[in-house]
Amino acid sequence: MLNNRTLLGWLQAAPLTLVMIGFLLAPIVMIVIVSFWGATEFSIYPAFQFDNYAFLFGSEVTYRVFLATFKYAFVTWVFTLAIGFTVAYFLAFHIRSQSIQIALFLVCTIPFWTSNIIRMISWIPFLGRNGIANKTLIDWGVIDQPLEWLLYSDFSVLLAFVHLYTLFMVVPIFNTMMRIDKSLLEAARDNGASGFQTLLHVILPLTKPGIMIGTIFVVTLVMGDFITVRFMSGSQRANVGRLISNDIALLQYPSAAATAVVLLLTVLIMIAILLRFVNIRKEL
Repeated sequence: MLNNRTLLGWLQAAPLTLVMIGFLLAPIVMIVIVSFWGATEFSIYPAFQFDNYAFLFGSEVTYRVFLATFKYAFVTWVFTLAIGFTVAYFLAFHIRSQSIQIALFLVCTIPFWTSNIIRMISWIPFLGRNGIANKTLIDWGVIDQPLEWLLYSDFSVLLAFVHLYTLFMVVPIFNTMMRIDKSLLEAARDNGASGFQTLLHVILPLTKPGIMIGTIFVVTLVMGDFITVRFMSGSQRANVGRLISNDIALLQYPSAAATAVVLLLTVLIMIAILLRFVNIRKEL
């Protein structure tokens, strides 16, 4: 009977296993293989060599680009966490009506009804030299000359990242907060805890799984993004995603694959470190 159950379990898992192998594992394996191939200006040839990795780690540009990518990921994480936690806290603990909670949560998702590119480009006429922001500040007498750093700068890139990915922090944190037993908050208040102490010692520890899930979402999305950096920096900034995109545009697929492998390993290491802080499966 045990063998039959085991066989039945394998048969039930087979379709999903095949899908995972075909659409997740196989492409990654192919990228790893291609990363060891060679390339000339006109062709790509199968080989097993470390030239792509040697060039990647031997270039100073690589380290600057990875550092810029880490900077974007960290700053975006800080702001999305602050905004996401605040929004989730307000929805979970200050809105008593479930229907209003759902309505306000749906309001948060409205920007996702359009594509990322449209939402990103919508900032350009607002932040431009003759855009709404500069004209408003000049009319109010706050500045005399238009601010050049509002657009095509790190500021505009980070602003777009926060705008695009904050919801990925709101959703898991809100979901975790809704699971918190309200009697714990009442017990904390009955024992004389202030609002800040309740937040620090009760709500925050119980919200760690949601924070970690949101962190994984935001960090991985920012690390792999390239289109936001390209548009919002006016092609004046670079990250690892843009490095890969440029190699693909030049038909240097082995070099792009090698960079993608290093990026994948970097993200996996970061996720492994994050998961050591909390057992998400156990907490949820």
